[in-house]
Amino acid sequence: MKQALHIVKIGGNIIDVPEALASFLANFASIPGFKLLVHGGGKIATSMAAELGIQSQMIEGRRVTDSESLKIVTMVYAGWINKSIVASLQALSTNAIGLAGPDGAFVVSKKRNPEPIDYGFVGDIESVNADGLTALIKNGLSPVFAPITADKKGQLLNTNADTMAQALAIALSNHFEVTLTYCFEKQGVLMDPNDDNSVISQINSANFAQLKADGIVSAGMIPKLENALKAISQGVHSVRLCHADFVSQPDKGTLIQA
Repeated sequence: MKQALHIVKIGGNIIDVPEALASFLANFASIPGFKLLVHGGGKIATSMAAELGIQSQMIEGRRVTDSESLKIVTMVYAGWINKSIVASLQALSTNAIGLAGPDGAFVVSKKRNPEPIDYGFVGDIESVNADGLTALIKNGLSPVFAPITADKKGQLLNTNADTMAQALAIALSNHFEVTLTYCFEKQGVLMDPNDDNSVISQINSANFAQLKADGIVSAGMIPKLENALKAISQGVHSVRLCHADFVSQPDKGTLIQA
């Protein structure tokens, strides 16, 4: 029987607010057993780039990563943010280890095709070193991943944190019974976006299609749910979308099923 592993992804809505991050990390540290955290970047990279006179370019909400921006996001994501989280978790008696994709070749990617939109130095994941990660986790370490990867030639690449969490969950499901939790600013997927209590308790591939057709699920929620359903279809035990406050409460949020 496989041992349980909790993989959690957090984004800028938590990282950008020190009190929210501190509260989340306390809850994450309280999750029993094996756990792994994937974090995004938040607004710190954008503000630091501005201070250095580097303009941040966004297309449809996604960062275009030129060579100068790549230096900034690597320093901020894999440096300041990652090590701050690791230090906080160590203070909470969680034996965290900060990682990015190039460490141990744990996540290898390739540069995204510049057609039809050139996002610059952005990576699409090709492989995960699940055996190496499993050894770390079973030795009592809790990996904390920054969304920076590299290709096989050593080129650093900025990588979507949601996708990174999904790829790690799928690869590690061969070794563990994986629960993947995406934390965001809502209580879960909402039937009514203006009513925080209208959480849809469960979504599967069949009712996802209907929710899209009815316009209940739209915009940025669609790729989140597509990521979740792909993870389920490729061996992940369960996927949940919930508010960061509920990360240690498995009965909260929206559960994604096959």
